[in-house]
Amino acid sequence: MSSLDLGLIGNCSVAALIDKQARIVWYCLPRFDGDPIFCSLLNNGRDDLGIYEVELLGMTRSEQYYRRNSAVLVTRLFDDNGGAIEITDFAPRFKRYGRIFRPMAIMRHVRPLTGTPRICIKVRPSYDYGSHRAEVTRGSNHIRYVMPRFVARLTTDAPVSYVLDEVPFLLETPISLALGPDESLTSSPLQTCHEFLDNTDAYWREWCRYLSLPFEWQEAVIRAAITLKLSNYEESGAIVAALTTSIPEAPNSGRNWDYRYCWLRDSYFVVQALNRLGATQTMEGYLNYVSNIAAAAEDGYLQPLFGITQEKKVVEVEVPSLAGYRGMGPVRVGNGAYVQVQNDGYGSVILSIAQMFFDHRVTRMGDVSLYRRLERIGQQAAARWDQPDAGPWELRTRKAVHTYSAMISWAGCDRLARIAGHLGLPEREMYWHNLAEGIRKAILEKAWNPSLGSFTSTLGGDEVDANLLLMPQLGLISPQDQRFLDTLNVIEKRLRFGKHMFRYIAPDDFGRPETSFTVCTFWLIDALHMVGRVEEARELFENMLACRNSLGLLSEDIDVETGELWGNFPQTYSMVGLIQSAMRLSKPWTDAF
Repeated sequence: MSSLDLGLIGNCSVAALIDKQARIVWYCLPRFDGDPIFCSLLNNGRDDLGIYEVELLGMTRSEQYYRRNSAVLVTRLFDDNGGAIEITDFAPRFKRYGRIFRPMAIMRHVRPLTGTPRICIKVRPSYDYGSHRAEVTRGSNHIRYVMPRFVARLTTDAPVSYVLDEVPFLLETPISLALGPDESLTSSPLQTCHEFLDNTDAYWREWCRYLSLPFEWQEAVIRAAITLKLSNYEESGAIVAALTTSIPEAPNSGRNWDYRYCWLRDSYFVVQALNRLGATQTMEGYLNYVSNIAAAAEDGYLQPLFGITQEKKVVEVEVPSLAGYRGMGPVRVGNGAYVQVQNDGYGSVILSIAQMFFDHRVTRMGDVSLYRRLERIGQQAAARWDQPDAGPWELRTRKAVHTYSAMISWAGCDRLARIAGHLGLPEREMYWHNLAEGIRKAILEKAWNPSLGSFTSTLGGDEVDANLLLMPQLGLISPQDQRFLDTLNVIEKRLRFGKHMFRYIAPDDFGRPETSFTVCTFWLIDALHMVGRVEEARELFENMLACRNSLGLLSEDIDVETGELWGNFPQTYSMVGLIQSAMRLSKPWTDAF
């Protein structure tokens, strides 16, 4: 049965998910949002197409871990006869010829550990979302898998006939398998694998050395940071919401969405996390991606999400060829939310790009020209803050004036005023300050429900949602303001279930939510810290660390009863929440000495 106890390897061009038996269960080509040539995560046990495994015959147990401060994954398999093998998986990434080498390739090094292990290598790429098996041809030391949009070559020093015919054989010496573009290797598979492995491992260790880390929970933060980096499509700078599609938010819920795209609302939080980590190159690449989107918005209009190279159309369709995670379809490709009205994107873009005006580490700081482009987006925020939209939760059948959209619109106008002051534009500073102040007063008045004693998720409404926890983070209200304290109390009574937070509980297009939304629990942790309930916040944070899978990764949702992970994986938002909360809660470095 499929599970989200998976490891992630990647190199910012491609990414693969690997289960506890070292089976590659998800791998898309030629990039994150491409066709999954290995798709067993969503094929509900069907094994004739879309699989890649090194099977140890008679396997009884496995161990799995990441190399320290690295994206290199190691799996050890043990059989019932005293034999054991070790499989090391990675996607090459290192500096070469003055730039980062990150081919569309994944590599596996397999070696015997004890006994006389017998293995069977099964490589069955498919295309068109598991509809067809790739055409296979062989060479002297390689196998070609021909698909309409990509030709993959597996180069190996294992017996090619054994791989082709899936013949079991004794593993007496180490072997390597390099799966990538239809290109020849310049040295033997074993030599290439060793060289690429050493260089890739060294790259990640060096990358981690420059991270700004809290005193506590460093291993958790490093793993979250590497995961965030692996979700970065470096060619464009984009960072996807997750690397999968259609993992349901709850069993048989129908809440199956494709998350392999970039949501503008995520931009502010992602930039914040990267800034705190000191991952400036990744942050700058992501800011360039968002800036390009802003520059293309001639009238300031922004759709909610984009493809990883700024594609505007990501048409949503259902794929009948895959049964879905544990058979819980439908499997969707594309995301129809791109045509929705979501008014929080404008402020989110301004909040993220504001970093470029104040951060001297970036190569090209923001100037008046960029500011003028942001003003066009700000005008949209100012015009839309009190207009109905689908909201941050992307409701598909109804609209309302969502408080979060209004809050983010206010924040965008407020930051435009601050940027104008920084650039020495007093008239524009005053213009945006006055606009922001008017929006702020209106939000605090219209979003407050005196009968409930709380701010509400919609202006004039009577329900709450977890986004209200962000009010003090955005600077809209002091965390010590009694209205926020009362709101926090109501949110905990309605949305908190033990040590987890739901995003809302009111029924939506698919009924009442059944699982907690992972990042919302981190928002609760941050809010508790801000109001002075520090020990409680730390306890909840430790619990969230315990909810990660065995390799330290998180998905979108958690079952509050069983602790099982649900939703697309690994979820960028969740890893960002972990990073932010760890930075807030950690004891200072001075406590170490």
